[in-house]
Amino acid sequence: MQKFTVHKGLVAPMDRENVDTDAIIPKQFLKSIRKTGFGPNLFDAWRYLDPGEPGQDPASRKPNPDFVLNQPRYKGASILLARKNFGCGSSREHAPWALDQYGFRAIIAPSYADIFFNNSFKNGLLPIVLPDAQVAKLFDDALAFPGYQLTIDLERQVVIKPQGEELQFEVQAFKKFCLLGGLDDIGLTLQKADKIKAFELERLATKPWLAHTHSV
Repeated sequence: MQKFTVHKGLVAPMDRENVDTDAIIPKQFLKSIRKTGFGPNLFDAWRYLDPGEPGQDPASRKPNPDFVLNQPRYKGASILLARKNFGCGSSREHAPWALDQYGFRAIIAPSYADIFFNNSFKNGLLPIVLPDAQVAKLFDDALAFPGYQLTIDLERQVVIKPQGEELQFEVQAFKKFCLLGGLDDIGLTLQKADKIKAFELERLATKPWLAHTHSV
């Protein structure tokens, strides 16, 4: 998992409440058994005017010119600005996968659905909660100033605006530790590899029959 320390990026404002996970990555793309390749189908039903299917070449599709991510001024955006209850709906982990693989490193919103919120941290995506009034002002600024960028400092837990104003945000200490270190669940387990190996050696020394296999 990619570490998150300090990130500066272009902001894309998605002015919709209650964006659910089926909108983030529609159900037909969940058939893949891989963990990669979901970025091209992020917000698929909104990004394209024609229906999409797994494996279809995005270049053959008809993009929706009115959708925010298709507008030239937001090309390359890595910070998504959203409204309340982002990520509601089914608990598909594909949603943060798709956002991350599209290129987003962080989301800023007043609130999130709990499962999406926790899944995001486990996949290297930082969901930041800010008050409604602060989010509304960020929407105004992002819409008013082309090329609007923010800097996010996770260690200090601040969003830094272009003129230097800092917006403080809260993050649970363990989630912050994992993001700063780039540690997902597997990475956390591997930090204990020496202790796991030592335990297995001791277990087999005292109970050698556990190493035996039986043919059927």
